[in-house]
Amino acid sequence: MSGTLLIKNGHIIDPANSIDSVADLWISDGRVAGIGSYEGKPDQVIDATGKVVCPGLIDMHVHLREPGQEWKEDIESGSRAAVAGGVTSMCCMPNTGPHIDHAGIALQIVARARQVNLCNVHPIGAVTKNLDGKELTEMRELSRAGCVAFSDDGLPIWHAGVMRKALEYSASFGFLVIQHAEEQTLTKGGAVNEGWISTQLGVSGMPAVGEDSMIARDIMLTKLADARYHVAHISTAGAVELVRQARKQGLKVTTEAAPHHFALTEEEVLGYNVDAKMSPPLRTEADRLAVIEGLSDGTIEVIATDHAPHHDDDKRCGLSCAAFGIVGLETMLPVSLELVRSGALTMSDLIAKMTCNPARLLGLASGTLSTGAEADITIFDPDATWIVDREAMVSKGKNTPWHGKQMTGQVSHTVKAGRIVFAEGVVCG
Repeated sequence: MSGTLLIKNGHIIDPANSIDSVADLWISDGRVAGIGSYEGKPDQVIDATGKVVCPGLIDMHVHLREPGQEWKEDIESGSRAAVAGGVTSMCCMPNTGPHIDHAGIALQIVARARQVNLCNVHPIGAVTKNLDGKELTEMRELSRAGCVAFSDDGLPIWHAGVMRKALEYSASFGFLVIQHAEEQTLTKGGAVNEGWISTQLGVSGMPAVGEDSMIARDIMLTKLADARYHVAHISTAGAVELVRQARKQGLKVTTEAAPHHFALTEEEVLGYNVDAKMSPPLRTEADRLAVIEGLSDGTIEVIATDHAPHHDDDKRCGLSCAAFGIVGLETMLPVSLELVRSGALTMSDLIAKMTCNPARLLGLASGTLSTGAEADITIFDPDATWIVDREAMVSKGKNTPWHGKQMTGQVSHTVKAGRIVFAEGVVCG
């Protein structure tokens, strides 16, 4: 936008620059122009008194379903849901149809996101062709087309030899390889976490060792290849400890946690609640607390949603056959704010896990309020309360376990490149 936008009297938190104070922030020609006390005459004003002003949130793990399953979600609806949740940059996983396993699809996604013009959409390229775990994609070509990392998410890179080659090749260019850690010979047919709850419900379970064993293998391969390795949606106490020990050894191992894995447990599926079915599944209370501890001590550097929208028909078919996944873009911030209220994280630490930390891992020029940076900004009231209503959600997907539950913390404004794209409950544009 041209002219000046003033965001006044907000509590500005920018972990990348160690800023944590009440001040004005002003934007000129789509970029951050300054932080301090503004004396000029702005063209637009947002009064952020009592609210937090931070860099636009980054979600490095979403499923946008386009191309191929646009009835579940598409780039436009996903972008609208993102800005409603304060997200200005998101990374979409390659399990589309066709998959993001060649440059043409990546270029198509980037072009469509620019046309929608609500938030940044960065594709994540497939590690293997057709996500079958057998033959590597042309990662360098995908990178040139806009892919910021590589994963077969939705499926694990199951073949150890292929994973070794992927890590060795990616190390040559500094690419980040993201693993959906699941040893499927242990989890195939499972619907929920293996344990007392799965027994009580009479459904097959997915044991924690299915996640832990894959990560243990991959850490050894990462050490061999001297590569960058990232665990998606970590969910078990054992997995958190494996990553913690790898990082202590100096290995380039990172991980993310999804809000549902530090906010909910396997008990959420009691009553055959299909909206609480996801992969990896909700785990035990001990696992949930271990994920929180990992977030608190820095083992887990990123919070990402694993936003996985589905049509109602894919969920309302019984627990065993229902699709895995929940939507998360519109609830990520309020669910995560509970970590601050409980004392597990400071507000600055929480915001870092959704801004500068994922930006650093992915090499994005986002996640900061530095002077001259593109003005991607989220403004939220940490104390506002609201009730989740799936029918009012912006995403096409309505599959949320938080329907009817009260949230504390609400986005009031989202600014993308200096342009207000969400304001007081309405997507603008």
